Amino acid sequence: MLNLERLRTLDALARHGSVGKAAEALHVTTSAVSQQLGKLEREVGQQLLAKNGRGVRLTDAGRLLSEHASRILSQVELAESDLEAHRGQVVGELRLSAFPTAARGLFPAALGALRADHPGLRVRSSELEPEQGIAGVVRGDLDLAVVLDWYNKPMPVPDGLVKAPLLDDPADVAMPVGHRLAGRGEVDLAEFAEDEWITWGEGEFCHEWLLFTLRSKGIEPIVGHRAGETHTQLGLVAAGLGVCIAPLLGRHPVPPGIVMIPLKQHVRRHVYVVWRADADRRPSIRAAVEALLSAARQLG
Repeated sequence: MLNLERLRTLDALARHGSVGKAAEALHVTTSAVSQQLGKLEREVGQQLLAKNGRGVRLTDAGRLLSEHASRILSQVELAESDLEAHRGQVVGELRLSAFPTAARGLFPAALGALRADHPGLRVRSSELEPEQGIAGVVRGDLDLAVVLDWYNKPMPVPDGLVKAPLLDDPADVAMPVGHRLAGRGEVDLAEFAEDEWITWGEGEFCHEWLLFTLRSKGIEPIVGHRAGETHTQLGLVAAGLGVCIAPLLGRHPVPPGIVMIPLKQHVRRHVYVVWRADADRRPSIRAAVEALLSAARQLG
């Protein structure tokens, strides 16, 4: 009989392409991955892996079994979901992530409500950027992820995931009180062609969105500083080191010395939660989505 954990290890290797990345996704050592795959080869009596330079690749038998493993694991997830739905109780463990400002703006109310309403549910949360959160849900490391995209740059959601909108998050430009545009009622992004931007980390979705948006207006942005946290960005703005895009979610309290000016473009982020379709019937998933929606409504 095929061992489920070994099939999970093979599936991780097929998804991530290397022993090291599979080990990282499964939160085990590379040695543990190699041992599990070696045992699986002995179980099936066929070679599943072949050397490929410094790494490994799946053999034809390995690819065949990994395709079955993906379907088997999905069926196991569906069976667990159906059993939880049949029991009708919000219990067990729930793992979810959110990008930093959503974790700050939504998690305290949502997770507090889940603890009060469902004491038998153990929630584990983490801060992850949207791409990482979606990848974690796809892999099965997470049950839900709060993610975002922008009004002019959608975030691709893989097949097999379900999403529910939580809120639209308006964004302003944050600038020092002494900035030349600080007295305006609204501003255009094109007016900041000569300003230094304080933005997110290299490669992050929001950073790439800002570059994409400014370049679409013929502006090559001047990036002076990068910071993942909104409040770090605002601190740099207050020190007179540049301007930044400041979404409403999770930005309060705003430090003194900063002016928030709306944009003519009505810039907004779309915030939503994603989960696997084969876990859709789990009461814990439904309870968490409702708690997040309630927390979003409280923000107005």
